[in-house]
Amino acid sequence: RDSNRPPRPADISVRGRVLSPSDRLRYSPGSLLLIVSPSIAERDRFAERLIEDRASFFSLAKVRTLITGRVPDDVLDDKAAELLLAAVTKRLQSGETVVVALEGLGAEEREIYVRPAAMLKRPRHLILLEGSRDSVAEEDRPPLNELRRALDAGDLGAEGIQTSLRLGGATLTRRRLGAIRPR
Repeated sequence: RDSNRPPRPADISVRGRVLSPSDRLRYSPGSLLLIVSPSIAERDRFAERLIEDRASFFSLAKVRTLITGRVPDDVLDDKAAELLLAAVTKRLQSGETVVVALEGLGAEEREIYVRPAAMLKRPRHLILLEGSRDSVAEEDRPPLNELRRALDAGDLGAEGIQTSLRLGGATLTRRRLGAIRPR
């Protein structure tokens, strides 16, 4: 390789497994769990109802709320993203479980959190919450469809995600899911 090129990012791909919905969601202590949904309201209701350890739950909106008024508005989003990544990384380094509610559907946002977890050899999981068709904005449909296809095919392992789970419609409303907790 040319010595003037920047180093290539480490390969974090793993063999991804697609899980079937069950009434209990349990993950190894020290895991990173990403919750992805096209509906922020649905994502927050899900997390509020099922995350047992509230201290392990992080979101960009939560960090923004904490620093609003302390940071100039023009750098609020950048500072919130920086603080969120620092908090998530610190918890992962300490071997604590981290649940991150993502705002977007793209792989770039997932990679921000998956890469440090992979470097620390922490388990990495993803839950995709699908809302009703009318709750998905038109511009979110292509990335949601792309994420659905990748999840169903088990291709999220290429991103470093070890297990993935898709919950939608009847699964979210009919099943009474238990709390999400470490094993």
